[in-house]
Amino acid sequence: MFLAETSIQLVPDGTLLVHLVVIVVMVVVLNRTLLRPVNQILAEREKQIKSDMTATEQLEASRLEKVTKYNSTLRDARTEGYHLLERERSEALKRKDEEVRQAKLAVNQKVAAGLETVNGEEEQARKDLEVLAVTVSEEISERVFSGPR
Repeated sequence: MFLAETSIQLVPDGTLLVHLVVIVVMVVVLNRTLLRPVNQILAEREKQIKSDMTATEQLEASRLEKVTKYNSTLRDARTEGYHLLERERSEALKRKDEEVRQAKLAVNQKVAAGLETVNGEEEQARKDLEVLAVTVSEEISERVFSGPR
């Protein structure tokens, strides 16, 4: 009980009304002198932020468009490069095939010329052998028929 008796008890009286009037006057004065410029600064800042966000969104859209265009151009360039490589490879294969064909033709001509030469030499050797065979047979016949000497 002791605590309850010594505690401060507030009783509404006329000073409460004075305090309320002073608080309202302070709010009005603060609104006009301090809060209005602060609110203006905050409004300007909000306006600047929205403007900056709009500019940022425009820059982002421009960036995305440029990246898309870059990727498309890069893809087209790669495709063209691959086609060029394929065309060069195809032409190189054609040149190689033509060189191989020419080399085979040259080899076949050399082989044919060699065979002709060998056939000619064989024919000549056969003729020479026939002449030699005739000569040797005549000589043998002459020795056999002429008797001992």
